[in-house]
Amino acid sequence: MSYYFSKTLSGLSFDEAIQKVTEALKGEGFGVLTEIDVQATLKKKLNVDFRKYRILGACNPPFAYQALQAEDKIGTMLPCNVIVQEQTPDRIEVAAIDPIASMMAVENTHLGEVARAVQQKLKKVIDQL
Repeated sequence: MSYYFSKTLSGLSFDEAIQKVTEALKGEGFGVLTEIDVQATLKKKLNVDFRKYRILGACNPPFAYQALQAEDKIGTMLPCNVIVQEQTPDRIEVAAIDPIASMMAVENTHLGEVARAVQQKLKKVIDQL
């Protein structure tokens, strides 16, 4: 079982891809709570060059609330991460965590239902890009 879904985009700049992903997430009820610029962080902390790579911490509040009600430690796995990385200047990969794969270790039926619902929404985001 794969732990993510992905799609490669072409014809967009990196910043355009970030904007498109953010809008697609919003359309499915997700907000971006955090944004980590991995390229800038690695340059600052290690003085190494790395490709453009961002981690977007996406959250759908109603589903997050349901998950936290079902399992109070599930916050260790929230928010749902979506990455945007530049493979080449004209090829941008977008990948999202598969919440079912990430929550397999938690044996909680209600949480599994929430994970399936979030999975459907994140797949829809990736598919519509």
